[in-house]
Amino acid sequence: MALDEGKLMEFVFSAVGDLGATMAAGNVVVGERLGLYRGLAQGPAGAAELAERTDADPRYVEEWLRGQAAGGYVTYDSSTATYSLTEEQAFALTDPDGPIFLPGAFELAVGALKAEARVVDAFRTGKGIGWHEHDDLVFAGCERFFKPGYLANLVPQWLPALDGVVAKLEQGARVADLGCGHGASTLLLADAYPKSTFQGSDYHQGSIDQARKRAAEAGVTDRVSFEIASAQTFEGHGYDLAATFDSLHDMGDPLGAARHIRASLAPDGTWLIVEPAASDKLEDNFNPVGRVYYNFSTFLCVPSAMSQTGGYALGAQAGEAAIRQVVTDAGFTQFRKVADTPFNNVYEARP
Repeated sequence: MALDEGKLMEFVFSAVGDLGATMAAGNVVVGERLGLYRGLAQGPAGAAELAERTDADPRYVEEWLRGQAAGGYVTYDSSTATYSLTEEQAFALTDPDGPIFLPGAFELAVGALKAEARVVDAFRTGKGIGWHEHDDLVFAGCERFFKPGYLANLVPQWLPALDGVVAKLEQGARVADLGCGHGASTLLLADAYPKSTFQGSDYHQGSIDQARKRAAEAGVTDRVSFEIASAQTFEGHGYDLAATFDSLHDMGDPLGAARHIRASLAPDGTWLIVEPAASDKLEDNFNPVGRVYYNFSTFLCVPSAMSQTGGYALGAQAGEAAIRQVVTDAGFTQFRKVADTPFNNVYEARP
């Protein structure tokens, strides 16, 4: 077999880049946990000074800094032998409440990879892996991955794109947040609309325990509550707004969820559906964002759906047509895409 050596080495070096990125994921999580990025944001420093700022060992910090500089996550000045963060690097690496927070995504990745042995077994058996079976880093990382996008877009852009929803929320609406995880989206909505009441639900008890704790800390338990329930079984009726944030595609029975949501809405209610950005055309998803989602989906989304009854496994790149099919099959008569970002598509469904 004749090989084109140039093409071979091009492929090998591409894989080397992926290998470096794989190990970089762990180092990003380490940097976040130890406060190394935040310490470096205080000003340029060598390894010894950054170690002193963060109460870490200087030899470990030195190796970490070198790897971060090689990957472009920090900036090295050879004239002073110091490292620093540009404004853009600091913006993306140091603020968990900002519109971009990259360490959360890497935290999710590191947690997901811990299921590698079970994923191999699932490939062989066709069985699923329940969301609740994953490492705790998955739950925390998932929130930190998606929360910045919600902070940047939910109140200022996505809700105003829905027909009449903001006015209802301002006057006092009933809202169901399904698959709420740690409650970040629920509490964000509650903070923005103090006259409304909110019911969050998730089948994972650990996440609901965390959500309840956060609601208590925020002092909003009089109008924010959480229950352990799936999207097919959550309680309550007459909701003005139901929302699923990056969760519908994880369900084995999204149709059952859609039917239950429709039955639980008020006659003029709205279902806000936030899903990963995806095209209906497979090859249009062959891009950096699609690659991230497909690979996460192999470890998280498809196994989650396969662990449930219902017969669906949409995956994280389901696309608008697949979501529309589920929604209309459930009896919704109105469905439209109302917004998008590089990472999300946002839909509105009405009975």
